[in-house]
Amino acid sequence: MPRRHDGRLAQVPPYRRMMPFLMRGRNEAAVYFEQILDVTRTQAWLDAHAAAGGGHATVFHVVLHALAGVLHERPRLNRFAVGRRLYDRRGVHLSFAAKKRMADDAPLATVKREFPAGERFADMIAALGGAVDDARSDRPSSVDRELDVLLRLPGPLLDAAVGLLHRLDAWGLAPRALTDTDPMYASAFVANLGSIGIDAAYHHLYEHGTCPLFVAVGRIQPRPLIDGAGAVVVRPTLAIRYTYDERIEDGLYCARGLELIQRRVEDPAAWLGAPDAVAGAAAAAAAATDSPRRSAR
Repeated sequence: MPRRHDGRLAQVPPYRRMMPFLMRGRNEAAVYFEQILDVTRTQAWLDAHAAAGGGHATVFHVVLHALAGVLHERPRLNRFAVGRRLYDRRGVHLSFAAKKRMADDAPLATVKREFPAGERFADMIAALGGAVDDARSDRPSSVDRELDVLLRLPGPLLDAAVGLLHRLDAWGLAPRALTDTDPMYASAFVANLGSIGIDAAYHHLYEHGTCPLFVAVGRIQPRPLIDGAGAVVVRPTLAIRYTYDERIEDGLYCARGLELIQRRVEDPAAWLGAPDAVAGAAAAAAAATDSPRRSAR
């Protein structure tokens, strides 16, 4: 039985063990879902957080933190299918991409990061700031260096090498030096399409890697909603569109996880606490992060 460094064989009912044999690829098993979130309270919370000295935080940060927390609390969403088997992933890893510059020809910088259980919002903001800065620098990333070596191979040899990697991965033998930094070996890939001014799209899943969930986050825009009194109101809203590999868990378990994400994004105060208290933690985290830098200088 294959052993993997990134996961443990999941204990699932026979019908779910059979699914990877009936649906052999992620896109064959893909389910699409859309959420329209009312971010009225979210924006107010972020404004108060910034006014209290919490620094720059966005709705995208709130989405990332909510998603990571739900994947920890509902671990059956943090499974993956590979080699016709289902595994419980070790740790929650999220990948996302950012443009190095806001220009048509600017390359994408991809960030993959582990999100520890119980991580404070302030600590996540501080860590992500450094990770994005590193990704946007002119220094080549480890993934860039690996691709540079691979792309020097002739086409047929490169095709064979990729096929061998996938075969080794199915057996649990893929080199960690390749998979640990690969953004497609993650719990979810989150695309912040709102950062470039467009709405969320339904995205395919990648057959390469082990990522069973693609999350596309759109731009904030006004939409008509029905309030608690049944009246039509126009509110700032955020569309999130999910693509999900249904082999890993059933729809009810997944739907309840998505409902939890919605509640947390729409009302950060009920989940994270008062913005001034969170801002105080953010200031302390920023000072702690900056202190080693001053010492190094």
